[in-house]
Amino acid sequence: MSNSEKQQAANIVWFEIPADNPERATAFYSNLFGWKINPFPGGGEYWHIDTGGADDTPDGALKRRKHLQEPVVNYISVDSVDKYADKIDKLGGKICMGKTAVPQMGYFAVCQDTEGNAFGIWQSDPNAK
Repeated sequence: MSNSEKQQAANIVWFEIPADNPERATAFYSNLFGWKINPFPGGGEYWHIDTGGADDTPDGALKRRKHLQEPVVNYISVDSVDKYADKIDKLGGKICMGKTAVPQMGYFAVCQDTEGNAFGIWQSDPNAK
C-alpha cells in the first residue's frame, strides 16, 4: 500500500443516544458516569454530552427519539466524506443521509453497513458552510 493509499485512524469521535424521555436519560447517564449533559445553544431536542472534560473524547449528544427502533449512532472520523461514501456504496453499504454541513465544524453523512446497522462518518473542516 502506498503512502497515498494509507488510511487515517478511523476513530469514533461522536455518538448520539435517542431517548423517549431526555430528562430521565440525562439523570441516568449523569449519575451513572458523571457525564455533563446540557442543551445545545438555540434549544431544540438535542443535548450535548461531555464525557469528561474538554480533551476527553468522544463526546456525544442525547436526542429525542424519532421512531421506535432508532439506534445509538456512532460517528467515525474520516478524511473525506465523499471518498468514504463512495467506498461504502462499493462495499455494499448505503448512504441514508448524504453529506451535510455543520457550519464552521465539518461535514457528516449517515450510513448503513451491510448488516443494516446505522453509523455516521465525520470530516472535520472549519470552512464548512
